[in-house]
Amino acid sequence: MTISRRRIVLAGAGVAAVAAAPAPFLSALLPSSAARAALPRTLTVTRRTLEVKGRAASVFGIVDAAGVSGLTFGPEDRFAVTLTNRAGEAASLHWHGQIPPPSQDGVPGLNGVTPLPEGVSAVYDYGLQPGTHWMHSHFGLQEQQLMAAPLVVRTAADLRADVQEVTVLLHDFTFRDPQEILSGLMKGMAHGGMDHGSPAGAGMAGMAGMDHAAMGHGGASGQSMPGQSMPGQSMPGMSHGTMPGMDLNDVEYDAYLANDRTLDDPQVVTVERGQRVRLRLINGATSTAFWIETGPVSAEVVAVDGTPVQPLPGTRFPLAGGQRLDLMLTVPKAGSGVVPVLARREGSTHRTGILLAPKGAKIARLAGQDGPAAPPLDLTLESRLRALAPLVAASPETALTLRLTGSMMPYAWSLEGRVWGQHAPLALTAGQRVALTFDNVSGMAHPMHLHGHHFQVTAIDGKALSGAVRDTVLVPPGRRVTVAFTAGQAGDWPLHCHNLLHMAAGMMTAVTVRA
Repeated sequence: MTISRRRIVLAGAGVAAVAAAPAPFLSALLPSSAARAALPRTLTVTRRTLEVKGRAASVFGIVDAAGVSGLTFGPEDRFAVTLTNRAGEAASLHWHGQIPPPSQDGVPGLNGVTPLPEGVSAVYDYGLQPGTHWMHSHFGLQEQQLMAAPLVVRTAADLRADVQEVTVLLHDFTFRDPQEILSGLMKGMAHGGMDHGSPAGAGMAGMAGMDHAAMGHGGASGQSMPGQSMPGQSMPGMSHGTMPGMDLNDVEYDAYLANDRTLDDPQVVTVERGQRVRLRLINGATSTAFWIETGPVSAEVVAVDGTPVQPLPGTRFPLAGGQRLDLMLTVPKAGSGVVPVLARREGSTHRTGILLAPKGAKIARLAGQDGPAAPPLDLTLESRLRALAPLVAASPETALTLRLTGSMMPYAWSLEGRVWGQHAPLALTAGQRVALTFDNVSGMAHPMHLHGHHFQVTAIDGKALSGAVRDTVLVPPGRRVTVAFTAGQAGDWPLHCHNLLHMAAGMMTAVTVRA
């Protein structure tokens, strides 16, 4: 979406009303705080028809009262929203990056959450975390069918800034039935398609009848943090940071989307020459990591996962599944002024993206595949990121190590060798400070996401740093990433890989916080 310095767009990404192709974004003058608080905030989960590469597909959408995808909030707003399900089947939404009460986190089978039936509404009300976030299904295989939308919370500084805002939601897309794709992988087909869910192909629906009280309250194993390989460098025996036999991508998709569109027919956002632009990039893809490229125009990363960092310049930035990246750039005054903002799939020549273009600029056609295959995502940027507002300094009361385990053949992903349903929750007490090391002993990268908390990256391969504050961190094969957090609200908070194929195959546990 586009938010100019004088106007705010109510959309998050280019998703139109039910049964419509992507439509122009809707704009409205920003109301006063009092008027904004009085506005009814509604969301509807819908079915819609999307055209991808000239072919129609039935997908989901999450739209506001104006039929526009997602929600944008101001600095004084609460998440006071009525959600209505018109998807034609039960659904449940997770508010990724937010910290709601556990009963509103949206994961069926935990904290008393049940899926919302068709035609039923539910009311949510909690304080908002500022920044670039998103919402997505946490039930069955729905997220693969585009049940996702932006959730942006603007700060007072955002409102004062003379900056145009553009939100981009990335997806990987398949015409195939997600359950068919997952079943093929579980039967040993190394490549084919994808899904979202929980253990052994059961999907998140399999959590609903689970006897959570019967789960053992253990923890992660070990307390050490070894490892000396330098951040961003390949380990011995690795090629471009990969391990021998490593797979980069589980699935070959039919298309890659940026705001619901391919690069064959990209969204073109009108900008002014010399204009400062804030890009709010969201990787909503279910099984794909991207490199974000701004070509000849240098950008600065100013926030990750919605939290500010010390600005770092560059033209290529990694974006793992579930993560968000805020970039600032200036539209050139000279030349055409066109700035392609591209997302290139790791290990592939496939790419998608949007174009920033001054009015009347000549726009060249861009191919959906171009150049050499992109390398795997690495931790070079992660090792350089520094939080503008680090967590309050405190010595960890508990140090845990969680091994990321599993394989492509057979297709089984786990934590400490345990799949969801056989897992040992990490038992914590509210207020307890924890250092948690993710030790990836598997052959694939895993973006690890913790619900209900933000954590700070404090070490990579044992080398200490005061890194970014995040909710999702990438752990490449053979690497160790340590994060610190303070146990929050009492409840059962999912901790899982945000490659949803891996979560569907069992790579999930719970952080159980007691008062």
